Amino acid sequence: MRIVIAGGGLGGLTCARVLRAHGVDAVVCERDASPEARVQGGTLDLTVDEGQWALREAGLEAGYRAIARPEGQDMVLYDSAGTLLRQEITPDEGEARWGRPEADRPALRKLLLDALPEETVHWGHAVTRAEPLGDGRHRVHLSGGETLECDFLIGADGARSRIRPLFTDAEPAYCGAHGMELVIHDADRAYPAASALVGRGGFSSIGDHQTLSAQRNGDGTIRVHLTLRCAEDWVETSGIPFDDPDRARVALKELYAGWPEEFLALLDATSGPVLVYPLTALPVGLRWDPTPGVTLIGDAAHLMSPFAGQGANLAMRDGAELALVLVQGGDVRKFEEAMFDRAEPAAQMSADNLELFLSDGAAEKVRHLFAKMSGEED
Repeated sequence: MRIVIAGGGLGGLTCARVLRAHGVDAVVCERDASPEARVQGGTLDLTVDEGQWALREAGLEAGYRAIARPEGQDMVLYDSAGTLLRQEITPDEGEARWGRPEADRPALRKLLLDALPEETVHWGHAVTRAEPLGDGRHRVHLSGGETLECDFLIGADGARSRIRPLFTDAEPAYCGAHGMELVIHDADRAYPAASALVGRGGFSSIGDHQTLSAQRNGDGTIRVHLTLRCAEDWVETSGIPFDDPDRARVALKELYAGWPEEFLALLDATSGPVLVYPLTALPVGLRWDPTPGVTLIGDAAHLMSPFAGQGANLAMRDGAELALVLVQGGDVRKFEEAMFDRAEPAAQMSADNLELFLSDGAAEKVRHLFAKMSGEED
């Protein structure tokens, strides 16, 4: 059986690696020209039952533990006045510290790539569309004009999947907010105060309709994230010159006027471009009728905002489970049903959390939520 995977992100590579571990090869078509073609993003916390389970099935648990940072789970949460709302410190010893350890996305991708034959990933080959040939087979059209025919096609090609139209007309919709990412380089040496504020893991602060957070990465950088409730055309109408990062930083600080100076110092410490992006999501509970010879995994199937922290975990679980079904000759529809059932509550949580953290009086609502969870309030 010839298997083609559209997309070489964590979900697609996990699927390819678990297939390979069972003696089945796949072709991965990836639009990036090389593994270093673009910034792969920051750090990810993999859960025991999703991301870590998938890596165990891939035979990569030891490799994962070598790159993971349990101390990265440390977190502090403040309101926009500087009042501490919550703090969590990870134990230095014991198995409990492996609940959701952080690992840098580039390191995870490299771990998976190094465990695959070099010829598995066809770099610079974006899938533009796919057409059914009958009997479950498909012809895959690539950006360079080439085509591939396969017995099973896996759409792991993210938010703007070119495989999804085989199932549904659903497209990602704007969630009502934009995110921005900036980077502090050589944080410990050059910006010790910012480094101390973030600590070993992450820092977050909540205001009305906006958040400011920062996360330590294993490469010595700290990634600073802003999230802002705004209109979909905000980038064009805000007047912020995002093509001039230094001026953009000044304008972004003005949006957070009145927040503690030590929090805003995180923005002063950043350098390089400002990445700005709309938050989008597929409909919660998206499902489709079974289609022979093809399925979707990861963001292609259940894109959600980052407010549940589940995207990468679900994608890797999807990829590993699907691979096991294929090598065992199982029912792909049963896999899809399990994926639907797993993704729907995570997508709903993501939507609910976004509304909560970007609402009026968000900090007070979050404080009450944590108090209720800890039994301090009924």
